Amino acid sequence: MSDPEGIGTLTGPSLPAHLYVHVPFCRLKCSYCDFFSVPVEDAEGVEAVLAGIEEEILEWGRARLSGILDTVYVGGGTPTIIGPGVIRILESVRTSLPARTDGEVTVEANPDSATARLVEALAAAGVTRVSLGVQSFDDEIIGLLGRLHTVEEAHVAARAVCDAGLDLAIDLMCGVPGQSLRSWHCTLEEGIETGAKHVSVYPLALEDGTPLAVAVGAGLVSSPDSDAAADMMLLAEDVLGAAGFERYEVANYAVPGHESRHNTAYWTGESYIGVGPAAHGMLDPETAGASGVRTGVGTDVARVRYSNASDIEEWLQGAGRDVETLSKAEVAREDVMLGLRLARGVGARIVAAAGLEEQLRQLEAEGLVELAGGGVKQRWRTTTRGWLLGNEVFRRVWLPDQ
Repeated sequence: MSDPEGIGTLTGPSLPAHLYVHVPFCRLKCSYCDFFSVPVEDAEGVEAVLAGIEEEILEWGRARLSGILDTVYVGGGTPTIIGPGVIRILESVRTSLPARTDGEVTVEANPDSATARLVEALAAAGVTRVSLGVQSFDDEIIGLLGRLHTVEEAHVAARAVCDAGLDLAIDLMCGVPGQSLRSWHCTLEEGIETGAKHVSVYPLALEDGTPLAVAVGAGLVSSPDSDAAADMMLLAEDVLGAAGFERYEVANYAVPGHESRHNTAYWTGESYIGVGPAAHGMLDPETAGASGVRTGVGTDVARVRYSNASDIEEWLQGAGRDVETLSKAEVAREDVMLGLRLARGVGARIVAAAGLEEQLRQLEAEGLVELAGGGVKQRWRTTTRGWLLGNEVFRRVWLPDQ
């Protein structure tokens, strides 16, 4: 496990504390989505994937690594589209891997499949939070995005999650063609009214090959306006902040104490397991070797990333994982880059150890980052301008010579 804050060093192979399970099924692919997912077509196909996920989880259990899970995140796709299948996945995790009794267990859901009955079953199975893909509380925007729910269905699903005693997280999208600042303000206010304790705010990104990108390219839909998206991001910070939410990462807000532990693990360089077709994982070299992800790790390898096959048949047939290794220097840069995603920033001593102090000074001169605090608590963090231009900041940290 990575230790970017220098608190301590784990020795020997250890079970990562975080598990991501990818459920690749959706009722229909959204117009903007380029994540790996396929339409639900038949029960036989779903059963085959569920069995494959269970076997992959069991393989990690057979590795008998020391350690214990702290978070489990079931995403996709739309996990709730397979109904009780999600319960099967959680049961497989429970019986195959050691996990904390107070761990965080998240399941992604869409409003059209998050029924009260299913949400109650998730709560009984140990789920602690549901991440609901709302995207907008404007039916016209929902339609443009290719979503299958209505505003009313989003409210009904949100109530079901809260009534079951689970933490509610919602995703909202800004910078959508045709979306006005007023519509966005109403979406934020309605999001707050759902009782959500966590809100993710994402500006729309046009991904090549998606139906929305094709429509924009054909002139059927206007291009997203980056300036309008920035105004909406600023409005979100104001409106959510006034309601008691704090932005703790580039796109994520939470009522204090309700931050996503699982996603924070990604942003702080912790190891995690990825299970299911197209799932990604990140391991330390010792764990990678002990779990069979790869062998023969070199002496300068400090982090191992892997991705499962992005084809269900290939994955079911045991296709090998794609593996990428990072050197110690690359890990140091990555930890700084990831740390700058967080509102709190990254420790100045970590930046210095990565050899990036000069680069951060250049970004400071351009008004993109600032040095806050004093003594050993000094931290580099993005300014408001740097937050809005985050991709530029991250690129220059990762590729300091370009």
